[in-house]
Amino acid sequence: MRTYLLITAAFLTLTACKAKTTDNSTTSRSSSITTETQQDINATLDEWFDAKFMESVERSPMALAQIGIKKRMDEWDDFSRAGAEDDLKYAKGVLSDLRANFDRDKLDVSHQLSYDLFVKSLERQIEDDQWWDYGYPFNQMFGAQSRIPTFMKNQHRIDNLDDAKAYIARLQGIKGMMDTILANSNASAEKDIMPPKFVYDHVIRDSGNIIKGAPFDDSGKPNLLLSDFMEKIEKLDISQAEKDDLVDQAKTALLESVGPAYTQLIATMKSQQAKASTDDGAWKLPDGNAYYAHRLKRMTTTDMSAKEIHDLGLSEVARIHGEMRDIMKKVEFKGTLQEFFEFLRTDPQFYYADSDEGRAAYLADATDMIDTMKARMDDYFLVKPKADLEVRRVEAFREKSAGKAFYNRPALDGTRPGIYYANLYKITDMPTYQMEALAYHEGIPGHHMQFALTQEMDIPKFQRFGSATAHTEGWGLYSEYLPKEMGFYEDPYSDFGRLAMELWRAARLVVDTGLHDKKWTRQEAIDYLMTNTPNPENDAIKAIERYIVMPGQATAYKIGMIKILELREDAKKRLGDKFDIREYHDVVLGAGPVPLDILEQRVNSWITSKS
Repeated sequence: MRTYLLITAAFLTLTACKAKTTDNSTTSRSSSITTETQQDINATLDEWFDAKFMESVERSPMALAQIGIKKRMDEWDDFSRAGAEDDLKYAKGVLSDLRANFDRDKLDVSHQLSYDLFVKSLERQIEDDQWWDYGYPFNQMFGAQSRIPTFMKNQHRIDNLDDAKAYIARLQGIKGMMDTILANSNASAEKDIMPPKFVYDHVIRDSGNIIKGAPFDDSGKPNLLLSDFMEKIEKLDISQAEKDDLVDQAKTALLESVGPAYTQLIATMKSQQAKASTDDGAWKLPDGNAYYAHRLKRMTTTDMSAKEIHDLGLSEVARIHGEMRDIMKKVEFKGTLQEFFEFLRTDPQFYYADSDEGRAAYLADATDMIDTMKARMDDYFLVKPKADLEVRRVEAFREKSAGKAFYNRPALDGTRPGIYYANLYKITDMPTYQMEALAYHEGIPGHHMQFALTQEMDIPKFQRFGSATAHTEGWGLYSEYLPKEMGFYEDPYSDFGRLAMELWRAARLVVDTGLHDKKWTRQEAIDYLMTNTPNPENDAIKAIERYIVMPGQATAYKIGMIKILELREDAKKRLGDKFDIREYHDVVLGAGPVPLDILEQRVNSWITSKS
């Protein structure tokens, strides 16, 4: 399945479209095993893994930038079907190479795990190719229209004159890349694979925002890409005349490439929108039921059916509602649970001021919460990440359609910190009572702890940048729960916020399967969230619109958290006094993101080794 400009761990483990290099050989570093010792075989496999990882990354100019390697900086990835077929051929060749040259049985336990993970990654890419047409390349969550400027702003560094020229070359290349992605989108539309009608409004609006400002109009304010470029080159040690010349070249590239690319994109989206239906779920697509089953399997790394996931969600929603009623008694609220929800949505005490000062206060307070949590990490973790973490506001050009909060991992070379993005576009979507849980999820001990630590581990690079959504997001949700055991959430309302966020993830199980399996409409799903959660209406709307364009992804969080807690409780029972939560966390995080069945194997092996 296409991931268009979504530079993620999947990109770095052979699961996304990558640009071709001059040498497509998959056997250039084939390793004939002639040594006899297990240590030698393990070392040879490590070298092979690292070579294949770098070979894969160097096929993708965008992946190179993602991990901080300054090569091919004037290029974009190849998003054509031909490029995807080349990637598929490459993946099959690498898999064949691994199996032909390494005997799994001769490896030690940790290298057998790496072997299995590498095989699973390649097999997933090969299996996913049948659904290549099904990813909506233009959508409000990770669409190409917003990922392009986000990539340029966050990933394209300018440290010297050559970097600046490469930035301009990338601007010139946007038109060609956009043409390719538009061709893919039109080809999918011809097969009746299109997002619902409402998605196009978001894409058209975001695209229009990207071509506002100079040199596209006379407003006087630089376009967001021009502004980014000017800020970056201002720091260079070159003459003002050279800077002025670079700015002129950037303006030309914007007018010749970026403007026409987005103008054509808007025209194409309007044409497609006229033909799009208002049906929302994956069921509407050709072989939609099979596609959704595939997505559930991929996201949860389990064999749970849509019905099983739906029923689990209903059960968890009922349980959490019960715990919320207990908190209502603590704060002496008189009324129904739904009335309590409405109180939380509307009472000003739970929201920052709708102003620049209020938003700055939110970012400062979120940073303080994370700093406080850092001081407690030694009691629960044996190893902590070296990379720093920053809390930032989502940029203005994409804040209206972007998610509520998300995390970007640090650069491999340490030049860029991990970033917790908070979307403060609508301040009433970010209540004070959810701040703690959100900061812990995206920051510490959540995604920053997880991703930054994984990147710094002494494991094969493909594992450091691996992806397994149920494990990754399960850990994020577990990281909201763990601070409760650590003594945080002292304010009952903040503890309610923790439950509200867990409830949100439980409700996702219901609405995601409702949309894509039970044929719920967008409005039916929004109504379910409004009735059963305290989140404001805009929150519910944006969430449902997200689940619609990312089938199955929302189910991973709660299923992953449940598995991590189940394995922990089983370990406590079996180990008794020998159980050390710091060691358990090391086991959960110590191999990078893994499928849940492999996580269970790791925990069981650890238990056996201690008992």
